[in-house]
Amino acid sequence: MKISGVFWFCLFFPLMQYAQETQYNHVFFDNSLMEKSWFYGETSYTSPSYILNIQGRLPIASELAFTPGNSLQLNYSSAPKGSWKVNLIYPEWRGKDFLKKGNLLSLWLYFPQSISKEKLPEIAIGRGPELISNYIPLGEYITGYAEKKWIQVKVPLERFKGFTNSNGIRIVSLKQSPFDIGKHEILIDQVEIINETISTRKIPSPEIKSAEAYERHVDINWSLESIDEVRYVKIYRSEDNKNFVGVGVQSPDEFSRYADYTGVPGKTYFYKLSSLSYDYVETSLTESVKVTTREMSDKELLDMVQKASFRYYWEGAEPNSGLALENIPGRKNMIATGASGFGIMALIVGTERGFISKEEFITRMEKIVRFVENGDRFHGALPHFMDGPTGRVEAFFGKYDDGADLVETSFFIQGLLAAEQYLSKNNPEERNLRDRISAIWKDVEWDWFKKKQDSPYLFWHWSPEYKWHINHKLIGWNETMITYILAIASPTHGISPEMYYSGWASQDSIAKSYRANWGQTAEGSMYTNNTSYFGIPLEIGVGVGGPLFFTHYSFLGLNPKKMEDKYTNYFENNKAIVSINYRYCCENPGDFEGYGKESWGLTASDGPWGYKAREAKAEMDDGTIAPTGAIASFPYTPDKSMQALKHFYREYGSFLWGEYGFRDAFNLSEDWTADIFMGLNQAPMVVMIENYRSGLIWDLFMKNENVHEALRAIRKVEN
Repeated sequence: MKISGVFWFCLFFPLMQYAQETQYNHVFFDNSLMEKSWFYGETSYTSPSYILNIQGRLPIASELAFTPGNSLQLNYSSAPKGSWKVNLIYPEWRGKDFLKKGNLLSLWLYFPQSISKEKLPEIAIGRGPELISNYIPLGEYITGYAEKKWIQVKVPLERFKGFTNSNGIRIVSLKQSPFDIGKHEILIDQVEIINETISTRKIPSPEIKSAEAYERHVDINWSLESIDEVRYVKIYRSEDNKNFVGVGVQSPDEFSRYADYTGVPGKTYFYKLSSLSYDYVETSLTESVKVTTREMSDKELLDMVQKASFRYYWEGAEPNSGLALENIPGRKNMIATGASGFGIMALIVGTERGFISKEEFITRMEKIVRFVENGDRFHGALPHFMDGPTGRVEAFFGKYDDGADLVETSFFIQGLLAAEQYLSKNNPEERNLRDRISAIWKDVEWDWFKKKQDSPYLFWHWSPEYKWHINHKLIGWNETMITYILAIASPTHGISPEMYYSGWASQDSIAKSYRANWGQTAEGSMYTNNTSYFGIPLEIGVGVGGPLFFTHYSFLGLNPKKMEDKYTNYFENNKAIVSINYRYCCENPGDFEGYGKESWGLTASDGPWGYKAREAKAEMDDGTIAPTGAIASFPYTPDKSMQALKHFYREYGSFLWGEYGFRDAFNLSEDWTADIFMGLNQAPMVVMIENYRSGLIWDLFMKNENVHEALRAIRKVEN
């Protein structure tokens, strides 16, 4: 597994700055979403020894688990003059950077056949691949040994040289014992750092609030009186209401629901739940609930995807602000401004579709508006990230990111302006919200972000301490068109419409060099492209047009059918970019597993080696597909997007479908799928499906007269 130095820095830099976040359990393995192998379980061996592996990784055992649904299969042969080793790498994702302290390494073992303690593997911990501690015999810590029974092994961290606490532990390593000769199998589950002192107080049982069956999954929602001492909620399933089998566990501090993908329509299931304490004592089971899956029409499938992704912004919102988190699981206090703007549009869709009432929407918007009014703004612009409990800027990407982010602000304002139009002028409460939204919109000093009066460009960032240090000019083609549109549209701090061509669509030497450098091609470096890719002519865009989010983010509210300049109509241009992306995935020049006419969509997402903006060219493609790529493209390619939606759900749902709809991304070549849902990627699926179905968000946003005037002014400049 390749993890770059930059990736490690991005993960751990925030740890040096913030300490107020909720802490995660320090878990190396509890369950794998993929059924073949564990991406974070690296194996190696020298013959004549051997360790069973799949592409260098530990296999998954699906039949037996301590915490269902699966465990790790350690199947090995030890021989003189040979060796084997496995490293369990701590699974990282953005925002999982505050971990609970512990003083014991805990793992649960299952022995299908007997094995003497001295022949058991040796174990070590490490901060990185080259920073491994001493190995100690695992058998020394086996008590209550029993064949065909799960037993817990606890190793004090102090036994490992150089480790006085759990800080920075990123590897658990197992290797061949020098006393072992022979073939063995051990199942491993629930590998984690824990505290020696665990509360023994009685924990509450969950109460099932609802169980809703869809075509191939069941969504179970519960409530708990308190989650503080509950380690997991355990989910049991039965087909006869008598024989219940554990099918999964859920951390209650991350979700209050569980998506059980059964893969079979037209079948009846029964469910019960229990709670597990931190020492894995289980409460009694709840009463059972009965549900039946069913075949679903295309319309019902669209409703299902919209509703599940909508929940990210409704149930998963930061409580104080009502705004969207960067990703879930992730930081629980850190609000993402752009994702929140997208989320507002998702809330509008959810209201119109009946997922929540108009009254609930108004209450949420009141919370959002009040938070923005009292939170940090810089010349009216919002930061990229904010702390939900305090409203203060959170410099997650480093000290220079401690002020305004004009692009994230434009994504947020796009959502606010759609909400303003959705609220009624005739209702006093709604009219009050409209007026306050208008004030936030008018407070943004778009012209300030020119940096100097005669600048042809807008600039992305401004810091109260470091000023224009980041110095990033906004130059298209990319996701930032909406920034120029709103800056031109501003009724109070507007820029001239000529800046659309001098800045966004600039053809000067600075802009040309900028595009050529990031695109690594001269094609499209002058903004216009006029080259064909995979048989499709592309008028605007660098190279193949970029990742698919370029066709989504600015166009959630801005109707591309009505966005034209002297170069192109942006609905047609976006459609071309999506079609190029589709044909590239069908052709699959990288020979990645899973690509095809029903499985496509290269865009910015999580990936096996971190977040990356992927696109339809070899150097920007690593085999990772994000469902939002195809599904948020519904207005451009409805038939192809529907094919992808069905395929992702029906064929890949066992690992790809979760509590908030489709997980962020997957890579079948690496047998990997994301653990997270991302705020920037869930809402575009909700909103663009709706724009395809009814045009709702396009219609609302385009009702803003300031926006209409800006588009007219841009067209006037071209003449």
